[in-house]
Amino acid sequence: MSNLDPALFGDMAIDAETQAINARIDAALANAPPIETVPPRVIREARARGDGVFPARPRSARAMTREIRGPGGPVSLRLVAPEQPRGVYMHIHGGGWMNGANDQNDPLLEHLCDRHGLAVVSAGYRLAPEHPYPAAPDDCEAAALWLAAHAATQFGTDWFAIGGESAGAHLAAVTMLRMRDRHGFNFQAANLVYGVFDLGLTPSVRNWGPRRLVLNTHTITWFRDVFATDPATWAMPDVSPIHGDLRGFPPALFTVGTLDPLIDDTLFMHARWAAAGNHTELELFPGGAHGFPAFGGPLARRFRDRVDAFLDRCLI
Repeated sequence: MSNLDPALFGDMAIDAETQAINARIDAALANAPPIETVPPRVIREARARGDGVFPARPRSARAMTREIRGPGGPVSLRLVAPEQPRGVYMHIHGGGWMNGANDQNDPLLEHLCDRHGLAVVSAGYRLAPEHPYPAAPDDCEAAALWLAAHAATQFGTDWFAIGGESAGAHLAAVTMLRMRDRHGFNFQAANLVYGVFDLGLTPSVRNWGPRRLVLNTHTITWFRDVFATDPATWAMPDVSPIHGDLRGFPPALFTVGTLDPLIDDTLFMHARWAAAGNHTELELFPGGAHGFPAFGGPLARRFRDRVDAFLDRCLI
């Protein structure tokens, strides 16, 4: 199901509260230093504290963290699960491949657990620039392999979904390709939220310019360059999953705001998903900036309802 009504892209479609949220983001980042001038450690510490535009999220007293063996050392798994799970949801956090952590999304994990009866496992992964490609995909693949091998005994289910936001959606798509092509394993649903799927950069990224509504052309390019340091890799499906063979993939929900520089990534990946013969759903959120669900307001509420409805249908 698609909704590409041109009216969604006009200023009149943006509600007053979303306009106010965007104005606050613009003001907060107007004089922020260029991202490459701030040490990654400082950026990560600020994100964990909730400094900047993204608020800190409370940690769950119910969440447990365990470590599994990964290709470059331990891989952290953050888990919230009901007593009798209906399925497993593998979550991958965003942050431009160099920021964020799997213990910074506990309210999301709790909601997916309580609303849908899912064992929700958020995978940690090594971050760039200290650990560029293929470190993050390798760790996500290791987490998916562990879940595939242990879900029946740990959770009593063999139903699997995968999802992530931004760079996490990118890693989710790459993980799906790896698990299918290397291990013959398929997920039953995919929730891909304002992802980046073409590291060659889509037109909306290239044409966005300097306005830093969370992201702009420069910041996206910098994130890309520290993650995938070799331009020769940018067209590889393992780096840009939009170039992969997407046939035989599960139903997917693609969501993005209309004021996200990465909007073309979602529009193009949604179209490729459909062209490969897969069920796909697309939802656009007028005026939504990159990361809009974190900022509250009507778009955040509608986003949660949309994801819930999609997962309800997939779990029947």
